[in-house]
Amino acid sequence: MSTHPRAQVEAWLGRLAGERQASANTVAAYQRDLEKLLGWMETQGIGDFTALDAHRMRAFVATQHRAGLAPKSLQRLLSSCRSLFRQLSREGLLAHDPAAGVRGPKVHRKLPQVLDVDEAGALVEHPGEGALALRDRAMLELFYSSGLRLSELCGLRWGDLSLDEGEVRVLGKGAKTRIVPVGSHAVTALRALARAEGMAPTAPVFRGRAGAPISPRTVQARLKQLALAQGFAKRVHPHLLRHTFASHMLESSGDLRAVQELLGHADIATTQIYTHLDFQHLAKVYDAAHPRARRKG
Repeated sequence: MSTHPRAQVEAWLGRLAGERQASANTVAAYQRDLEKLLGWMETQGIGDFTALDAHRMRAFVATQHRAGLAPKSLQRLLSSCRSLFRQLSREGLLAHDPAAGVRGPKVHRKLPQVLDVDEAGALVEHPGEGALALRDRAMLELFYSSGLRLSELCGLRWGDLSLDEGEVRVLGKGAKTRIVPVGSHAVTALRALARAEGMAPTAPVFRGRAGAPISPRTVQARLKQLALAQGFAKRVHPHLLRHTFASHMLESSGDLRAVQELLGHADIATTQIYTHLDFQHLAKVYDAAHPRARRKG
């Protein structure tokens, strides 16, 4: 393998796309981040990754921070660099991780908005007739019932659904497959859609133009239209329904590991944000109901 930094980055990106089956978006994000590192190394006259150390990596992060890169983006940038350095270490091309001990600025994570149970019910039970209404109802019920990602819902084929068992097989991030329960209301809505349109195993569940799978943009636009028609103050989008599914599941079950499995999160730390949502809910109930909970202004 070449020792030239740019060739090493290209080889790493090729491995991500090939062996690890990373999505095109993931590979592009790594490429953007590592291009920043390569550009900075060129300005500093650094021609090899072995010349990097913690001091130089802190200088690199500081340069990007001064250039206006947000804390969250800086954290991702460091993560991209560490992924590359780990690979080079495994191949014996780096003796140590130059980014070890280097930290980016603290990210203040915002809690995601969610719909309450009544809002979620009102959204999925919107009135309407005809083929479009059947599709919308099945789409919304499945989003809220199973917590699917937008890409997962758009890619569904009828062969992925087992309506008698109340299950759906989902191809998630990193080409990982998981089985997710489907609620009874979603099963009913999907059966109605199947009666109207048929359910050939290879056919898309949600169809767009000329029978092709529905596009993510179409789903986003449709959710926005339905929410506006019902007077929702919140901005309703597919990931809001995923957040809503997760928080309602956690409030009811208290089982963080189960929610992680249902969402398809590789790391439970990603799921733990919903524990904050759960506590937020409990705190509101406590403040409203407990006689000694009134806070001073």
